[in-house]
Amino acid sequence: MTHTSVAAYAAPAPKAPLERTTIPRRELGAHDILIDIKYAGICHSDIHTVRAEWGDGGTFPIVPGHEIAGMVAEVGPEVTRYRTGDRVGVGCFVDSCRECENCLAGMEQYCTGELGNVGTYAATGRDGEQTHGGYSTHLVVDENYALRIPENIPLDAAAPLLCAGITLYSPLAHWKAGPGKKVAVVGLGGLGHMGVKIAHAMGAEVTVLSQSLRKKDDGLRLGADHYHATSDPATFEALAGSFDLIVNTVSADLDLNAYLGLLATDGTLVQLGAPEKPLQIAPFALIPRRRSFAGSMIGGIRETQEMLDFCGEHGLAADIEVIDATQINEAYERVLASDVRYRFVIDTSTI
Repeated sequence: MTHTSVAAYAAPAPKAPLERTTIPRRELGAHDILIDIKYAGICHSDIHTVRAEWGDGGTFPIVPGHEIAGMVAEVGPEVTRYRTGDRVGVGCFVDSCRECENCLAGMEQYCTGELGNVGTYAATGRDGEQTHGGYSTHLVVDENYALRIPENIPLDAAAPLLCAGITLYSPLAHWKAGPGKKVAVVGLGGLGHMGVKIAHAMGAEVTVLSQSLRKKDDGLRLGADHYHATSDPATFEALAGSFDLIVNTVSADLDLNAYLGLLATDGTLVQLGAPEKPLQIAPFALIPRRRSFAGSMIGGIRETQEMLDFCGEHGLAADIEVIDATQINEAYERVLASDVRYRFVIDTSTI
């Protein structure tokens, strides 16, 4: 296999600062497209991975980035979905087995093939090569794993939709958030702010549950109907049994039993954040009102395109702060300090 080299930012070792480097990209195959990456969002998952907080995280050096927006620069000879100049995005995976029950149902994120879905970075592709993510100038990807970005969504604000957007859209759609449903979003960060926007656009009554009231004005501006501080014990008394659906976007250790107490009969709490430590759930937080505790992971290609089209139709995009590549390490520290409203996006022309 022949390769071409492109500029990128990589973590050379676990917990090491990211630094500029070059990485290989494969030559175009028959169904591949070459993407000129314009913007790449910074997801908390990037930080977890390069700091080896979810296990070994893969083979270093690692080029993170799975919120990718750019333009098609070149297409393979058998590509039918895209043409040069199209606006496209790539999310959290770049391949899957394409044969298992989940892949055939359009749920490639739950691929049960030998490799599972192939992550956009820190994974091994079906060709045996390590994948490298969007903190780079170019990406080669199979056309079937790229998404079309609506014309009315700016590319920089579209990038976080490829992870943060679909991570919230999928459970909200699956558990039928909409008119007559009361939905709570735990945490108003990169994920949570998109949850508020999407749930509001779906027609649900939306409540933000945040540690403090510091971001209340933002939450209401983004579409929340109510905003409560979870640091106040009275919140859990006042809202007991209130919600049909709660989506928990934070990766911190929370008293999930207290949050389960906020669910109505047959309500569901969906875990999206991934804390380092195991979660503790008391059986009687679930049993008395037939409550459910569930998880959800991104979305398949079909659903991700549905999400992008929904955002285009409703004029939704991420609230972002665009940074130069030289600011990546500083941005990581600011993410950990919750000092961003609400997603950092790298201008990849600065790599």
